[in-house]
Amino acid sequence: MKFVTINFWGNEPDVSARLKLAISQLRHINPDVIAMQEVRPLNGRDGETTADVIATELGMVATFEETIAWNDGAFFEGHPGGKEGLAILTKDDPLQVEVLRLPEARPTEKRILLSVRLGNGWAHSTHLHYRLADGVARESQVAAICDRIGELDGPHVLMGDFNAAPQCDEIRYMRGETSIQGKRTHWQDAFDKVHPGSSGLTWSAENPQTRPLRSLDIDRRIDYIFVSTRKKSGVGTVRDAGLCLDERDSQGNCCSDHYGVWADVQLTENLQ
Repeated sequence: MKFVTINFWGNEPDVSARLKLAISQLRHINPDVIAMQEVRPLNGRDGETTADVIATELGMVATFEETIAWNDGAFFEGHPGGKEGLAILTKDDPLQVEVLRLPEARPTEKRILLSVRLGNGWAHSTHLHYRLADGVARESQVAAICDRIGELDGPHVLMGDFNAAPQCDEIRYMRGETSIQGKRTHWQDAFDKVHPGSSGLTWSAENPQTRPLRSLDIDRRIDYIFVSTRKKSGVGTVRDAGLCLDERDSQGNCCSDHYGVWADVQLTENLQ
């Protein structure tokens, strides 16, 4: 199965052009599952979200869960109220949907794990705290995510914006390279599995859409597709992976301030 994850940058302008560009690229990739972060309703669309638009154009089903809603001026004076959430797009209706509220919630920053059960496993989408000094908060969040996923039958594909580079403890924990809260886990980092040692920048200075948030340190790989440990049967094999959604329109803009990540993952047993 082919998986894609993308932080879609809310409904920042020009959202119509960004949606068109994303849909064109996604149609070419033809993913089975798309995980989206920073999913927001479109103005004047009666609650229709960016995920709904993409799902409709690609003939997919969008599962959306709100993470946070805020009032006018919550972030700064003049900032409009709104809401935001996560979505997972699938080719068929999910068999089951689970939502986990993550620790370290704040009035203007709440995080979740959105999970959907497919016929042969689970797909998950998440988005962790973003501040550069939020490493301890993100550690608590990944520990909670792994604890919950450990209660579900696998295999699992966990996707999202982790807001942390590969050398950070929260990502090293995911890869089984360090402990958090006295615990260990193991996931395959799909991009690194296929491109070991490559930078794979998803928050890149080459992307003009990152300019408004350059204070957060550009040129980092912070978006991931993690796959549960490979089994002897072949389940969990990462067959290929790479960056995506990095093409530009005629104005030189990308569909988001993040690049996406895609992975081709085997979720069925090898035939004898």
